Amino acid sequence: MLSPYLDERQRRLWAAAESQTYGYGGVTAVSVATGMSRATIAQGVFELAEETRLPAGRIRRAGGGRKPLTETDPTLRADLERLVAPTTRGDPQSPLLWTVKSVRNLASELGTMGHRLCPSAVRHLLHEMGYSLQANRKTKEPVRADRDAQFGYLNETVTAFQSEGQPVVSIDAKKKELVGDFPYGPYGKNSGKEWRPKGEPDEVRVYDFVDKYLGRITPFGVLDVTRNEGYVNVGIDHDTAEFAVQSLRRWWTGIGQSLYPQATRLLITADGGGSNGARVRLWKTALQALCDETGLSITVCHLPPGTSKWNKIEHRMFSFITLNWRGKPLRSYEIIVNLIGATTTAAGLKIRCELDEHTYPAGVKVTDAQLATVNLHRHDFHGDWNYTITPHQTVA
Repeated sequence: MLSPYLDERQRRLWAAAESQTYGYGGVTAVSVATGMSRATIAQGVFELAEETRLPAGRIRRAGGGRKPLTETDPTLRADLERLVAPTTRGDPQSPLLWTVKSVRNLASELGTMGHRLCPSAVRHLLHEMGYSLQANRKTKEPVRADRDAQFGYLNETVTAFQSEGQPVVSIDAKKKELVGDFPYGPYGKNSGKEWRPKGEPDEVRVYDFVDKYLGRITPFGVLDVTRNEGYVNVGIDHDTAEFAVQSLRRWWTGIGQSLYPQATRLLITADGGGSNGARVRLWKTALQALCDETGLSITVCHLPPGTSKWNKIEHRMFSFITLNWRGKPLRSYEIIVNLIGATTTAAGLKIRCELDEHTYPAGVKVTDAQLATVNLHRHDFHGDWNYTITPHQTVA
């Protein structure tokens, strides 16, 4: 009972005191009862004597105990450093270049180099050398000289539209998700947990082979940046530029038009790639059709390449949808629509969600002649990222 609260010295002194109370044969009796060696108990008996008592704070006499591995094996530290040092990455002479550098593998490799030590000793030595277990960190981004300038231009444009009471939306499409009782949800494995009766987990399929009847869905989101209100169009066909513009059309006719009855312009902030990419011809021709239908002049500002995570819709809407349906298999379209539509936040986010059962053929080509019919006006600053499309005629 006392052993966990005693250090090495206290433990042997206590064992020695116990053995003394038994008299002859006490050392053997305590050794059998505690598992401590007779030599350790005998050492404690000597330490109990006044003339051999250690100074306060010391566990053993100076120079006692097992010597550190680095003292008995002078080249150990240098060899271990050579195996794990970051500078050896890419060095064809490094024996563990293509091996996971676990303490077990390190101990094995050190053994082939003539060192004798166990994995635990390797772990202890690594800590002494200032090493620790660390995962990869995503910090490197593609850097362009005009990246910050584009963000500044985008922010100025958003502010100008909002000051005039014109709508500003952030759009994005998420990757396709399997529909059915799969253990997968948005952003990879849907490994969240929810409260259920004990011993009654929600049973799902072992393998994630697509269900030929249910297929996949693509949620395309439109976030009203000013009002913090979202719309998600859940498509069941291809993620194309026509699908992206149709999602905008459904948002405008169902929500935006009633919120901004006096609007004459619309600002869209979007990623630089995907179905709504800056170089996608079909995206521009489909936007022209929307302009002609609504009479709105549509301005598009794309985020610079490699910065899609800064899109407003990512961290102001889609992240909360992910939290709301984690741990819930997406068994049907109805469940998906209800889970998205029920997502709210303390900041007042509201989302309207609809199922889009239309088909959107992939591989539609836009000719030069068709592209030339688009009333496209490129801005002076980075016209490839910032442009305005105006209607061919004013809608009455």
